[in-house]
Amino acid sequence: MIKKDFPIFNNDPDLVYLDSTATSLKPRPVIEKEREYYEKYSANVFRGIYKISEKATEEYEETRKIVQVFISAGSSNEIVFTRNTTESLNLVAYSLGRKIISQGDELVTTIMEHHSNFVPWQQLTLENGAILKVMDVSDEGYLDLENRHSGRRNATGAVVDRDSGHRIARASGGNQSGMTLNNLDKIITKKTKILALTYVSNVLGTINPIKAIIKAAKKINPEVIAVIDAAQAAPHMKIDVQDLGCDFLAFSSHKMLGPTGVGVLWGRYELLADMFPFNFGGEMIEEVYLDRTVFKYPPHKFEAGTPHIAGVIALKTAVEYLQNIGMEKIRQHEAQITQHALNELNRHFSGQINILGPNLAAQKGGIIAFTFGKYHSHDIAQILDEVNICVRAGNHCTMPLHDRLGVNSSVRASFYLYNTIEDVAKLITGLKKAQTILG
Repeated sequence: MIKKDFPIFNNDPDLVYLDSTATSLKPRPVIEKEREYYEKYSANVFRGIYKISEKATEEYEETRKIVQVFISAGSSNEIVFTRNTTESLNLVAYSLGRKIISQGDELVTTIMEHHSNFVPWQQLTLENGAILKVMDVSDEGYLDLENRHSGRRNATGAVVDRDSGHRIARASGGNQSGMTLNNLDKIITKKTKILALTYVSNVLGTINPIKAIIKAAKKINPEVIAVIDAAQAAPHMKIDVQDLGCDFLAFSSHKMLGPTGVGVLWGRYELLADMFPFNFGGEMIEEVYLDRTVFKYPPHKFEAGTPHIAGVIALKTAVEYLQNIGMEKIRQHEAQITQHALNELNRHFSGQINILGPNLAAQKGGIIAFTFGKYHSHDIAQILDEVNICVRAGNHCTMPLHDRLGVNSSVRASFYLYNTIEDVAKLITGLKKAQTILG
């Protein structure tokens, strides 16, 4: 049983943890690997010619190679370590966006994005007069290019479009074959410089047909840069960046069993090499003169200062843990738990519960966000906490999406490899208790 690998369940056997979308629990091997660094070779990387520094550097760079294989990147030099997905996406917006985006250019994103993959692009367009286009979603939670919405002009004059086209819907388990995007050219044009998409929505759970969208977008405009937020995909399913056809992909260690404070940015090397640094300082420098500085090549050009060494090293163990189980098995397990939870929620609370996003687990990740009658999400979460059930409540850093769906906040239960059918039963019991208390 996988739960035995997670010390938190030894300390709290009755814990029902349903908030892995926010951050995952950590297995013992990951915790021990981080401790190993501090106890056996706690030295800075790259800078020492003594044994423990060389050992730390070796372990650190080995993680880069493991991550390369994990996402099928072409080179370990395409793997940049950051603090989290947020910093990875901001790095691209700052170092690439400010270089290639000018007045009149277009950036395309979606209404379902996490703020981390929405606000950086929004702010970029506000700064330089570019146009932000926002793909809408259908009421069922799928990307929807069919419904027309007139562009609304914001205070700075940037047009925010929810343009039209052919519906992109019901991608089963990430299967992107047979997708028809006949009218995508209504939103992707020759002026589109950046396409920023989430792989899996952190609220709807929707698995977007990323490969099909990118292929269609690049057919319209081969120069468009595709930036993928994979924070909710990398921990749960197999990713092949070369097969997807994207240009950048970002995810976080802490959502995939690894330590907090570590993120990953993958980018095509030729793009990374042409971008200016995000931070300036130690270790990203090749040469410094009074009148100029020569920077190192990627990835080190983007890794100024002392990183979270222990966290990066322990990420390697987290990836190996996932690989040993198998990403296909993890996805299958989550789909079974999620579908059971969807069935039980609809069976016990028919007419009272409103599931946000698809009702089929094959079309979504292990995420179920919902509203429950007229009860506030915070009240539900607090009552569930009283019976040791951890869920998330609020807007989950997706205010535009909640506004689009007409709800102020939602309860979110999310599942991972350590969750069980029994956890679902306890969730149902806890919701019945909330129903009784709140009337």
